[in-house]
Amino acid sequence: MFTIGDFARHGRVSVRMLRHYDELGLLQPARVDPHSSYRYYEAAQLSQLNRIVALKELGFNLAEVGSILDEHIDAEKFREMLEQRRSELRAQIAADTARLRQVDVRLRVIDSEEIMPTTTEIVVKSLPAVRVAELTAHAEGYNPDAISPVIQPLFGQLADRMSAAKIEFIGPAVAYYEDSMDGGVIVHAAMPVNLEPGDHGFDIVDLPAVPRAATLIHRGSMDTVLGSWQTLARWISDHENQQAGYAREVTLHWSENPDEWVTELQVPI
Repeated sequence: MFTIGDFARHGRVSVRMLRHYDELGLLQPARVDPHSSYRYYEAAQLSQLNRIVALKELGFNLAEVGSILDEHIDAEKFREMLEQRRSELRAQIAADTARLRQVDVRLRVIDSEEIMPTTTEIVVKSLPAVRVAELTAHAEGYNPDAISPVIQPLFGQLADRMSAAKIEFIGPAVAYYEDSMDGGVIVHAAMPVNLEPGDHGFDIVDLPAVPRAATLIHRGSMDTVLGSWQTLARWISDHENQQAGYAREVTLHWSENPDEWVTELQVPI
C-alpha cells in the first residue's frame, strides 16, 4: 500500500485533492489507520484516479464525475465517451481560436481607421462579362466563420466535378455572395469556362460585364479580408460613389498557405 503522499505523487495530483475526493466519495482510501487516521491506497486505485482526473480535465464537474463512475462503465465505453468529449472540446477550441482571430482582425481595422487609402491602392476599371461554372450553398451570415467553412469546400467540390467531366477552367476563381430571403447568404463558388449550358453537375452562369468597378488587392488569408473590404468601402464613400451590385472576390494567386493568397476585391460602382 502507499501513503497518501506517495499515491499522490504516482497519480500526479495533490494530497489536498485526494482528501477532497475521499470526502465526496469519489475515491476512498483502501485503508484508514484507526489510530493515526492516516490514509493508505492501493496501486489498483490509480485506475479510478485516472478516470476522475480525465473526466475533470474534460470539463465535467465532480458531481457529474460521480454519476458517471457510479454507472460502472467498462473501459471501452469509457474510452469512447472520452474521445467524443475530446472531439467536442477540440471543436470548441477551434471555434474560440477563430473568434479570437476575428477579434484581432477587428482591432487592426480599428487601428487603421484613420489611415486613408491612397489612390494607388484603389483601381477603377471595367470588368468584362465572364461565363462561369458554379456551385452555390447557404451560409448564415457574412462573417468569416460562417463564410469560410462553406466557400472552401464548395470550390473543392466544383474542382472535383470539373475534373471528373474533363472540363478545364480558363481564368481565376471567382467568389460572390447574394442576400438570401431568410437573412443569410447565398455563396457562389465559380470558375471561368468555355462551355455551353447542360447537365454537367454544376450550373453555367454568365456574369455580366461591369462598366465601372472599384478594385483593391488583398494579400493573405480571406479570414483577414475585413480591413481590405472596409478600406474599399471608405474609398467608395469618400469619392461620392455608390455600390451598384454585388461584390466579387477574384483569386489571383492560391497556394496551400493562405497567407500567400492574392485576391482582387471588386465592387461595381
